[in-house]
Amino acid sequence: MSSPSSAQWLSLVGAIWLQTINGPNSDFPVYSSQLKELKSISQVQLNFLAFASDAGKLFGWFSGVAAIFLPLWLVSLIGATFGLIGYGMQFLFLENTHLSYWHLFMLTALAGNGICWINTGCYLICIQNFPSDSHVAVGLSTSYIALSAKVYTVLADAIFQKPSHRLKAYLLLNATVPTLVTLLVSPFLRKTETKNKARSSWGFMVMFAITLATGICAVFGSIKSKSREHVMSLGLLLIAPLVVPLAMKYREAIEGIWWTKRERRVHDITVDEVETGERVIDLELEGRAVDGKVEGSVEVGGFQLLKKLDFWLYFFSYMFSATLGLVFLNNLGQIAESRRFSKTSTLVSLSSSFGFFGRLMPSLLDYHSTKSGYMVSRPAFMATLMAPMAGAFFLLLNPGRLFLYLSTAIIGACTGAITSLAVSATPELFGTKHFGVNHNIVVTNIPIGSFVFGYLAALLYQSGAEGSYSCTGSGCYEKTFIILGSTCSLAALLCTVLYARTRKSC
Repeated sequence: MSSPSSAQWLSLVGAIWLQTINGPNSDFPVYSSQLKELKSISQVQLNFLAFASDAGKLFGWFSGVAAIFLPLWLVSLIGATFGLIGYGMQFLFLENTHLSYWHLFMLTALAGNGICWINTGCYLICIQNFPSDSHVAVGLSTSYIALSAKVYTVLADAIFQKPSHRLKAYLLLNATVPTLVTLLVSPFLRKTETKNKARSSWGFMVMFAITLATGICAVFGSIKSKSREHVMSLGLLLIAPLVVPLAMKYREAIEGIWWTKRERRVHDITVDEVETGERVIDLELEGRAVDGKVEGSVEVGGFQLLKKLDFWLYFFSYMFSATLGLVFLNNLGQIAESRRFSKTSTLVSLSSSFGFFGRLMPSLLDYHSTKSGYMVSRPAFMATLMAPMAGAFFLLLNPGRLFLYLSTAIIGACTGAITSLAVSATPELFGTKHFGVNHNIVVTNIPIGSFVFGYLAALLYQSGAEGSYSCTGSGCYEKTFIILGSTCSLAALLCTVLYARTRKSC
């Protein structure tokens, strides 16, 4: 049997690299205080800017429609172009008085929409090129998006030494890095036809080993000082996934020589065995085991989702958990400032690093589950993660720095895991045929939740500021943490109901 195509694995490496830089909005907390001071805006207005990036996701479903007609490399390139325009214009004209607040809002929304286009390209290339391991491939690649904030902070600290230049430094990196990486990996983002649908255990094992090492390196760098050795180690680990497609290419070359030496009779027998094996694999792929039962998800397309009760349970449980985590992370700069904690970049790096492990966790579980033939229900897994996340919001009521670190790590990890699980939960619940459109409809909960809860947090913060732009003390976000913790507890209940309903239908 021929080895899996090296082009398949090269496309996965391309998706990993794209996802690594596809979170330019995640570094917003690092420079938000400088932006607030430069443009003389209130906390409510600042939260609207954080919401603007999420607002772009309201039109993210356009990327799903475009992916039906356009090659995936072009879909990703369009997304990078939106980011180049959105952040590039801010970089060029930020200090210009003609660049109004609403110009900033629209440019940030455009860049946020570009993230959806790159995500869609990455998701679909993994699903198409790894049909028997799509959950594992998608989960593995999306875990790297959690490293975006870490990568951008490392680049900013390495290239721009002066803190006063931090605001424009991040805007420049947000504009240029995604564009350059997308141009680099565009030749890899193509669907590959392969006769072999069998799993390649060693390829994923190597990928997981590299990914775990990358996460450990990121966490170590968040806790310790950012040395040159750490930067070099992180860079080498991000390049390391290329080892797998190169090894595959070498294996294909060796197997090509080996096949030419086979006798025709033996060759014919082997071909028969391959075809038989493929028929068995295809039958297995028609249904996956979920909680010991065979999954038979009904194909639901586009706006037909809105008629399904399961969709709304899924939609609100996502909004009341992972989206709340994003609201917390968007406000991390002001939360740290209110507690007189100056090292905001350390907290952002910490949440990014633990978010990386959170996103990786479902992929590791998928890899183990598909080997055993027993798949864990995504709604059940999501509900399990929402409980500690709710507890972390209540822990923040304690003003101690230890609790700030601990809660940031837990919320980052749970937010990453739920976001990653959602990518697999959408096809599990509603089928794979319309995934590109369906998942972009699901993630419209992010801008809605970001607006509602972000605005509420800003109003409560502003009420404690007593007429000034800044609030100091643990009371600034006390009511906000109680609301977020209670709402996240409700999300766990909704997701449990969703699990009960979908389990009965299996």
